[in-house]
Amino acid sequence: MSTDAVSTPDRDLLRPLRYVWRVPLLLVHIVLGIFLCGGILTWNRHAVMKNGREPFTHRMIRAWSTGLMRIFGLRSVRVGQPMPDAVLFVANHTSWIDIELLHSQRAACFVAKAEIAGWPLVGWLASSGGTIFHRRGSNHSLAAVMQVMVERMREGRSVAVFPEGGTGHNGVLKVFHARIFQAAVDAEVPVQPVALRFVRDGRRQIDAGFRSHENFMQNFLRMLGGPTMDAEVHFLEPVQISSDGRRRMAELARERIAAALEDRPA
Repeated sequence: MSTDAVSTPDRDLLRPLRYVWRVPLLLVHIVLGIFLCGGILTWNRHAVMKNGREPFTHRMIRAWSTGLMRIFGLRSVRVGQPMPDAVLFVANHTSWIDIELLHSQRAACFVAKAEIAGWPLVGWLASSGGTIFHRRGSNHSLAAVMQVMVERMREGRSVAVFPEGGTGHNGVLKVFHARIFQAAVDAEVPVQPVALRFVRDGRRQIDAGFRSHENFMQNFLRMLGGPTMDAEVHFLEPVQISSDGRRRMAELARERIAAALEDRPA
């Protein structure tokens, strides 16, 4: 981690004012999301990208996610280009906002913890968006999840995973679990690492995601009232598929993401 990475100051006199206009906008945006999931996604939820042509439903998902990011004061910035058609995206994980950040640039089916399925409204929105739920610590659940991942990618849909197996804190990038990469090998699709990076005034903000011992609601409210910053999505060089080298695939993906997360001299 770069020594230039910084934390957001706790003292912020403008925070109450941001809630005044962001909360009403968020409520309107949620209603729009319910309409989107209940109408457009249900009508054409299985549409896939073919030959690089993005279906209408994917564009709607990206537009909604981009709008949500702006309500939270986050301007999504794409660096590099996502690979077309079916891809396994592997990204670093900081908080729940990572899903919307990647969705602002490329629609994909995410693998998420099973608890999210039971969250009011959020669980329904996630299910409508094609989320694959995994019960952490269960090998049986992981095997079932990987089977679904392979099926989705063979159908032409992209899947996004967080191979750290949980959120990192204070800018720490944890070890990537190699087993999840087998799904790309079985589906015969490329693996593209994605670095998610939060930046203000050219410097990485290491605590934009979850802080230690911070729950979902605490993080949600802190981010909703926080100052504006850029949220970068770095689409990196793909990792070569290797049927007998899942660990090396995981290490290469982690190395490329770690390099992209570093602050660089101007």
